[in-house]
Amino acid sequence: MKPQTPIKFFSGTATKYLAEQIARSFGIELGKTNVLRFADGEFQPHYTESVRGCTVFIIQSTFPPAENLLELLLMIDAAKRASAYKVVAVLPYFGYARQDRKDRPRAAIGAKLVANTLSAAGVDRVMTMDLHADQLQGFFDVPVDHLYASSIFIPYLESLNLENIVIAAPDMGGTKRANAYSRFLKTEMVICYKLRKKANVVEEFKVIGEVKGKDIIIVDDMIDTAGTICIAADMMKNEGANSVRVAATHGVLSGNAIENIEKSFITEVIITNSIPLRQESPKIKVLSIADIFADVINKVYNYQSISSNFIF
Repeated sequence: MKPQTPIKFFSGTATKYLAEQIARSFGIELGKTNVLRFADGEFQPHYTESVRGCTVFIIQSTFPPAENLLELLLMIDAAKRASAYKVVAVLPYFGYARQDRKDRPRAAIGAKLVANTLSAAGVDRVMTMDLHADQLQGFFDVPVDHLYASSIFIPYLESLNLENIVIAAPDMGGTKRANAYSRFLKTEMVICYKLRKKANVVEEFKVIGEVKGKDIIIVDDMIDTAGTICIAADMMKNEGANSVRVAATHGVLSGNAIENIEKSFITEVIITNSIPLRQESPKIKVLSIADIFADVINKVYNYQSISSNFIF
């Protein structure tokens, strides 16, 4: 079955660089939008071309500030009011994903609220990559295409030709992801145990497993302050590791993260361009996810299976 509606790509302000790459890979021009800004800081995005009867893909990562999420919501609303046939929100990075449960009394479940808000704005489908937890897909009442950066990380790691690779989980919650990499690469796995008393502060850290003489690859969905991975890298060095690399999809890299990475034993940090890199570093390698999203968008648009895009 072939789609009968034209397709158009648009971008929010924050992720225009990536949207342009995705559109180029897909083979079409990025649609034209404008943002009207009022003196008090209020803003109103609008389309400067018709979207009537079109399948509209709006590309925007929702990292801070919260204006990025609000802009996406306003663009979804504008497309629906302009008689778009369907609106698909493409969120390479889904912000607020760490707020997926009530881990303390009287706390908000931000991820569920954002999912509800996207639905209320009128989105018909959501496309994202490496959610903080797979079960977040259940927060949405619309179809979710959950992609994985492993399809670009694995070929890159294989190209390094490392002989003694060991995959490491940065914490107990990351063991499923690490185990998947370990099984695919046919390597051993170690686990980093960390105890946190509050967000972004690690009180206790231990490495469970053998790292002596090994080339360690820590895999995770994101790097925020880089505190955990820097502690892990230095501890693994003290235990005899040859090298420590980190493969994390979303480079949040807040605060002094980049400086911490440069001072640590970490050999290389491999991230994607789901979030713009605010400062270049010789230790940070950025891989583009544009081709992955362009390919999956093409398959979704043409009602084809996307299972072949998953390495594991």
